[in-house]
Amino acid sequence: MSGSSHQIVRRKTRKIWVGDVPVGGDAPITVQSMTNTDTRDVEATMVQIRDLEEAGADLIRVSVPCMESAEAFKRIKEQAKVPLIADIHFDHTIALKVAEYGVDCLRINPGNIGKEERIKEVIACARDKNIPLRIGVNAGSLEKDLQRKYGEPTAEALVESAMRHVDILDRHDFQNFKLSLKASNVFMTVDAYRLISQQIDQPLHLGVTEAGVFRAGTVKSSIALGALLMEGIGDTLRISLAADPVQEIKVGFDILKSLNLRKKGVNFIACPSCSRQEFDVISTMNELEARLEDVKESIDVAVIGCKVNGPGEAKEAAIGVAGASPANLIYRDGQKSHKVDKESLVDEIERMVREKAATLSSDS
Repeated sequence: MSGSSHQIVRRKTRKIWVGDVPVGGDAPITVQSMTNTDTRDVEATMVQIRDLEEAGADLIRVSVPCMESAEAFKRIKEQAKVPLIADIHFDHTIALKVAEYGVDCLRINPGNIGKEERIKEVIACARDKNIPLRIGVNAGSLEKDLQRKYGEPTAEALVESAMRHVDILDRHDFQNFKLSLKASNVFMTVDAYRLISQQIDQPLHLGVTEAGVFRAGTVKSSIALGALLMEGIGDTLRISLAADPVQEIKVGFDILKSLNLRKKGVNFIACPSCSRQEFDVISTMNELEARLEDVKESIDVAVIGCKVNGPGEAKEAAIGVAGASPANLIYRDGQKSHKVDKESLVDEIERMVREKAATLSSDS
């Protein structure tokens, strides 16, 4: 596609492994989400994990707030196909327990684990079992002395908090970690990640925390993460939405696709539609998106409703349709292919995409 010559140069970071998934270095930027079920309900949690796996999640985080949840986590871990990150707060013994049960990464906030002796235990266990840590700093839970010092959450306050945690890990010569600094404010988030990226070489986990409901949260996350990713900052990401976690995965991949950072699934190019359209573009697109969600191969598909912009866009895609009367013109790999009436259009595009996907799959 036009514009693909723009190459984002990613910041050099060390590579860590979350289970069998690399994060940082030259590894693809990973997309993750978090279950919102009660972890003690193994069945409900597994239903959600399977949905996330189906949506293409690279990593899944599970909250483990109590020992009962840790026991449930053991059964969940036995069934999950993608690496699991355990979210631990306050009680370091829970971290030790899920480590015993094969967790792939521990998300902790050393500030709320308590005495350094406890942090030391978690670090020793993580080193022994080769489990990476994710240090999570959040504008909503900054240390009290930093709140007093800065008066309110700021990017500098987030970075100072993060560096305290990094210093603890440095004292114990533990480098197998990634780090996040999340705020609900777009500017604070971007500034904090820019600052920390100049100070450490560990992978960075991007996110805007409490971003909001689906539409507003998607916009906020796209602006903040888009700005950082275009500067080469970020190795893994989570889109935090008050919505079905599957939507977080879809939005995450859409952001990466728009920047040519990940190619996964069908990339639709569609016109917004106007009175020139020769078929109903919006309903066609909704139907195609729903039908082709399961396609994992990277395929550009252009759906343009008229002959003004249609031929140009359709020629650039693997499969394209340019609206025309009495029948719409179909392009395949830049060449005019055949004509299709509007009643058969969705079926024909789906058939062509699946045929192309099968070819790409067998080639790889």
